[in-house]
Amino acid sequence: PSTLTRKNKGSSSFGKLMMLPAGYREKEGPWGQRNKIPPLSFLGHEPGLVQLVNYYRGADKLCRKASLVKLIKTSPELAESCTWFPESYVIYPTNLKTPVAPAQNGIQPPISNSRTDEREFFLASYNRKKEDGEGNVWIAKSSAGAKGELALLSPSLFLVSCYLFLLNCRSWVLVDHQYNIYLYREGVLRTASEPYHVDNFQDKTCHLTNHCIQKEYSKNYGKYEEGNEMFFKEFNQYLTSALNITLESSILLQIKHIIRNCLLSVEPAISTKHLPYQSFQLFGFDFMVDEELKVWLIEVNGAPACAQKLYAELCQGIVDIAISSVFPPPDVEQPQTQPAAFIKL
Repeated sequence: PSTLTRKNKGSSSFGKLMMLPAGYREKEGPWGQRNKIPPLSFLGHEPGLVQLVNYYRGADKLCRKASLVKLIKTSPELAESCTWFPESYVIYPTNLKTPVAPAQNGIQPPISNSRTDEREFFLASYNRKKEDGEGNVWIAKSSAGAKGELALLSPSLFLVSCYLFLLNCRSWVLVDHQYNIYLYREGVLRTASEPYHVDNFQDKTCHLTNHCIQKEYSKNYGKYEEGNEMFFKEFNQYLTSALNITLESSILLQIKHIIRNCLLSVEPAISTKHLPYQSFQLFGFDFMVDEELKVWLIEVNGAPACAQKLYAELCQGIVDIAISSVFPPPDVEQPQTQPAAFIKL
């Protein structure tokens, strides 16, 4: 990691900004057991040094797919009120001798075992939906990252999630060292190159909006939107003209609610307010919007990619909010006001 050391103005203390590489994750033992290793374990032990790192330790509770499912099912703040996450189950490979939670009298909440295999719950739900004639298409996704390769079993644990008609939306969220939550005002919808067909699951390009899938498999990549991306301004224009509603009233209110609920539920576990160093982090929240304009959380990224046209504004906003508030620039007497690029939630 690169570091920046600065003496705080009007103070005898120095500061260090530690930037971890994109995609950094704490090393793990078997099946998600984190080990306290450098560099995070060495932070806060230099007297007189103010240290700031662009990572919240323990953020994998949100950013690892299996951990997110377990968090939503076991967190008192989320378990009872969460209506915005697709029905999902964690399944482990059979050779791990992982305890299997039995499904009795229908579907039961999973037992609180960090390695509980939920295949029995999944099968109970699958059979119930089949009997009731409900939508019964599911996606199997590796917890290690699928990059568009869905419905394939892998050596690692994987998730089985109920498939929904989707419009894929990415929002960027900044959490500063005081655990204030900011939503970047711009967002992007990743679009498909081919028309959506509910009866054709072999055509990846009408179901998966990953750039790598669209670019490799469709000749129409970039034909309708540059880079298969539609930004909030364009989407709001569509909603206004086609449905006579606004993005703010129909979708953004749901997005803000989900973001706050997720981040506040893990604050006691990941906040660094009580530690001798401070953190900030940019998250990428990925959502789906169904045909009734209901928003569903799909996953949270701890090192999110960003559209190139947004880099300058997004990065400047991060510096102004997360870095300059801890390390004020030498030529600025008063803290800068909150930039319009971010909205405090």
